[in-house]
Amino acid sequence: MEAPLLERSSGEVQLIGDDGDYLAPKGLGAWWRVFCVETAKLWRIGGPIGLQILCQYSVTSVSIAFAGHLGDVELSAFTIALSVVCTFSFGFMLGMGSALETLCGQAYGAGQVHMLGVYMQRSMIILFVTCIFVSPLYIFATPILKLVGQQDEIAYPAGVYTLMILPQLCSLAIVFPTQKFLQAQSKVSMLAWTGAIALISHCFMCWLFIYVFGWGATGLAVSIDITGWGTALAQLVYVVVWCKDGWKGLSWSAFQEIWSFLRLSLESAVMLCLEVWYIMSIIILTGHLDNAVTSVGSLSICMSIDAWQTMVFIGVNAAISVRVSNELGKGRPRAAKYSVYVTLFQSLLIGILCVVVILATRNKFSIIFTDSKPMQKAVAHLSPLLGITMLLNSIQPVISGVAIGGGWQGLVAYINLACYYIFGLPLGIILGYVAHLGVEGLWGGMIAGIALQTLLLLFVLYKTNWNKEVDQTTERMRKWGGQDINGSEKSFHGDKGGH
Repeated sequence: MEAPLLERSSGEVQLIGDDGDYLAPKGLGAWWRVFCVETAKLWRIGGPIGLQILCQYSVTSVSIAFAGHLGDVELSAFTIALSVVCTFSFGFMLGMGSALETLCGQAYGAGQVHMLGVYMQRSMIILFVTCIFVSPLYIFATPILKLVGQQDEIAYPAGVYTLMILPQLCSLAIVFPTQKFLQAQSKVSMLAWTGAIALISHCFMCWLFIYVFGWGATGLAVSIDITGWGTALAQLVYVVVWCKDGWKGLSWSAFQEIWSFLRLSLESAVMLCLEVWYIMSIIILTGHLDNAVTSVGSLSICMSIDAWQTMVFIGVNAAISVRVSNELGKGRPRAAKYSVYVTLFQSLLIGILCVVVILATRNKFSIIFTDSKPMQKAVAHLSPLLGITMLLNSIQPVISGVAIGGGWQGLVAYINLACYYIFGLPLGIILGYVAHLGVEGLWGGMIAGIALQTLLLLFVLYKTNWNKEVDQTTERMRKWGGQDINGSEKSFHGDKGGH
């Protein structure tokens, strides 16, 4: 259960009205108390989610590390399989599942907890169908890689490994919906434990299958599949057995309003994929520069550092999405607004700290990745751009989380398309190739796209009418099956009353 926002105490000004929403804080003391309450709420949700995402990211890193000890071909093939093919499908599946954050969070806030299970089943149906449409990318990975110019000695084993980890893709159709189901209710400690246990188990299985059973790269693929389905089944069992308020059994209602749900899912997927593909495109473009080896290597090191910060802010993204959707569902516009302000302020402070650390260690942090002096010098030269990127990436995920929590995915998708692909990417190509600024020009142009997107999203946030958002949330809950005229919802086991 959620703790009260703030209780009235002797000698203190009341900050919470009779409706449970914040009153307008007056004075620094009142603002400080709001800041402390919202900070506790944010990190109680975002901390465990960030840990889980970090563990999921580490499963890929561990797999690539084990592949590197098998040989150069295995390393290259597995890197392509996991970092290109799986990253593409992972981002698309995550985006499709993000629609559930909007609906589950708002339904939980509105007290319609029984609908969370229905929405979760609806999302599973859509994601399993999505797996069918994405699976040709896995099945025909070898000819696709050859088509884009990959050498046969890499394309063939990469295609084999990609096909072998197809079961892991299907596990995401359970992992993401159950994850969003639990996040909406702030039941996130289980997710953190599951992620940590999965990572430890994956490390053990990789060692067992490779060095004891002698399965080689096949053992890596089997371990990835087992880890994916182990996580999926653990979360599903927890939902079915220990979440009786939200899970009421299989329901025919999961098939209702599925087209509207699909549209929101596609908007979420497009919004997220436009961001993921934008970052991936700079690496591809850098590979065509004259000094490609040093450029790609130094850029990859910088992107690896940025990825660790991104893992933390994915947790923040999910946390603010839960906070906004919950408060909108409860009809508390000020609480939603203040949670956004507090999260933005803290994220900005973290981003500034990251910039200071990067600039202070610009000649040192690349030692973790390489012993090459020219590569270390190239990384140091790019470090100011890395710092700017990390600063922007501390703000952008917060606003994206607000968009998911409020159901603005379609608007953000259009903004991303305009800022990234109509403005940022062409500018980067012009600076990198026409102005001969190389990787600095490519990255600088793309940073300009991210900066423009951030400014536009901040403007949208500034102009947001939070009372209107509450009204739209209420309408969405009514339209999408929160409760029918008779106050009930139908299940496979017959009709049963709603809450």
